[in-house]
Amino acid sequence: MRFTAPVVLPCDEACSVLRDAVVDVDDAGRITWVGPRADAPPSDSPVTALAGALLPGLVNTHAHTPMALLRGMGGDLPLMRWLQEVMWPAEGRLTASDVQAGMTSGCVELLRTGCTTSTEMYFFSDAVIDAVTAVGSRVVFTPGIIAAPGWDRLGSWEQMRDDVSARIDDVGLRSGPGERIELGYGPHAAYTLPPEALASVAEHAQARGALMHIHVAEAVEEDVAQRAEHGSVPALLEKLGALGGRVLAAHGVQLSDDDIALLASRGAAVAHCPGSNAKLAAGVARVTTLRRAGVRVGLGTDGPASGDDLDLWAEARLAGLLARVTAADAAALTASELLLMATREGAAAIGRDDVGTLCPGAWADLVHVDLDDPAFVDPSDDAQLISNLVWAGGSRLVRDVWVAGEQVVAAGEPTRVNRATTTSALRAVAATLRA
Repeated sequence: MRFTAPVVLPCDEACSVLRDAVVDVDDAGRITWVGPRADAPPSDSPVTALAGALLPGLVNTHAHTPMALLRGMGGDLPLMRWLQEVMWPAEGRLTASDVQAGMTSGCVELLRTGCTTSTEMYFFSDAVIDAVTAVGSRVVFTPGIIAAPGWDRLGSWEQMRDDVSARIDDVGLRSGPGERIELGYGPHAAYTLPPEALASVAEHAQARGALMHIHVAEAVEEDVAQRAEHGSVPALLEKLGALGGRVLAAHGVQLSDDDIALLASRGAAVAHCPGSNAKLAAGVARVTTLRRAGVRVGLGTDGPASGDDLDLWAEARLAGLLARVTAADAAALTASELLLMATREGAAAIGRDDVGTLCPGAWADLVHVDLDDPAFVDPSDDAQLISNLVWAGGSRLVRDVWVAGEQVVAAGEPTRVNRATTTSALRAVAATLRA
């Protein structure tokens, strides 16, 4: 296929704006060429001519998307009470089919906002994978591993770890059409697992080159014991040899200068979830300090039970606003930096260079946005266009989405599933949880 558009935002390192541009995609769903139409190689491929702008799909670096079933529950509680008094009891009632209904509806919601890749930590692995496969999105799925009270109904942490390892050993890290499914490990947190579990899960992940995705220093009260004994959760992970390989620390709000330097030295990344952090009164992550130290930082929505929506554009705007307020610097995070955090830098945070950018070899995960909108006061000006897209436009501008070259959203609606049906299924399960 050949896509043409008046504007293409490849989300390269320079955050370039290409005018009257072309994106060529091969039969496997990978990009073969990106650039101005005048320089495009000869092609007899079918042409999809788009009005507006074409950019890569957004990358959500931390989500618990099936928690769409629990949206709004315990909405005025701090983190630990919210988890222990509301979330965990409700999640204890979920079945695999419930989780599939939540994940299916959530995947539709993600795609309709232009997010093609989500990094998920949840349970009932087959249900999550089946939902992603049905809707056609892309996932880096790190099944949850936990040893907190009540969670033994799903098995021991050793069994949870071994299930992930067996899946990777059976099908590889990536599988499915367009390699839509990537597997990793999701040890929940240092306060819900013993040290030997963290060390063992990290060893399994490192041996397989898999992502280890773990909550780190989200709120003041969560890991008091770990801080008292080890100084901090990053210090504990370092002591256990768990900071090697691909490590993604979700939240990272309560990080000291030493913690940040340690994460940077080990190449660990942080998933910044400003909306959830703010709603749960967990604090504001030190994003500008992390970035200056060389830590890769992506954006995450967290679960829709705490972050409430799955709109990564809204997270980008809030991240920029909070960074500017806390730094007293109106240029702390620019529109271009926020766009890249939502795309290529989010991909880098999860160890991927084949999503979040439009370049030869990357998957053709494409988002078509409408430029015929009053959000854009001067679409002919490159800097103004990016500024208006990030600060004034966002998800409401998304019209069409492709994953691995396959159209999965057309004119705002999913192509593989019926949105009304997925919403009805979600509401039916949610009603039983509130009964």
